[in-house]
Amino acid sequence: MRIGNREFDTKNQTYVCGILNVTPDSFSDGGKWTDMDRALRQVETMLDQGMDLLDIGGESTRPGYTPVPAEEEIRRVIPVIRAVKERFDVPVSLDTYKAETARAGIEAGADLINDIWGLKKDPEMARVIAAGKAACCLMHNREKAEYEDFLPDVFSDLAESLKLAEKAGISRDKILLDPGVGFGKTYENNLEVLARLEEFRWWGLPVLLGCSRKSVIGLTLDLPADQREEGTIVTTVMAVMKGVSFVRVHDVEKNVRAVRMAEAILRQGRTCGEN
Repeated sequence: MRIGNREFDTKNQTYVCGILNVTPDSFSDGGKWTDMDRALRQVETMLDQGMDLLDIGGESTRPGYTPVPAEEEIRRVIPVIRAVKERFDVPVSLDTYKAETARAGIEAGADLINDIWGLKKDPEMARVIAAGKAACCLMHNREKAEYEDFLPDVFSDLAESLKLAEKAGISRDKILLDPGVGFGKTYENNLEVLARLEEFRWWGLPVLLGCSRKSVIGLTLDLPADQREEGTIVTTVMAVMKGVSFVRVHDVEKNVRAVRMAEAILRQGRTCGEN
């Protein structure tokens, strides 16, 4: 899969997507990177630690979040996207569900649009992505965690997102899928998604897992957001074992190490199996 100027071997590797929230109210790191100099230093640090893809967000989507108008979201993210693209050689993802923000982001240099509503919130989003020839990550989400048959319903919802992408002319080789841990799901639903990650590869598309520091980890371990790194690393290792192509994380260094260790074990296992 090509994102920006980089080719990703999504069938054989797991890549680390670093998070940069330029928001005052994100659940884990709100306000830390709203200053441009600090934000750019953090990007440099994450690249030194092995980051493969950078995800920039200008609106917190934690439970109970306050929506941000597109104008404010654009004001927050566009200068950062431009500065990152000028200074660093890294593909940039823009975390937004608003077509207006996505259009501005693509014009500023964003290579991928990460839509937590899977093209369903803004009717213009699919057309904007197609026109900009950007890649996209389509996440599963629902207003309420109400299902008749949980996983089949999730797959049906994702199939609807894929139909919207196809209708707009978004090429399949530009699509990632995200099962949406922490969005429109109960605690038990989130655990089931993690236990059955491999099933999300059914479409033959790369899968992105965004589980870093989320409530499913906090509830399991009874820990606040800033103490959930070990739990996050467990989900990263499971993602590697189950063929997930990208993990979206706050702590790049530790998760890069976890990915490399898990991949080494898998490679050796395949070598032994061939002998």
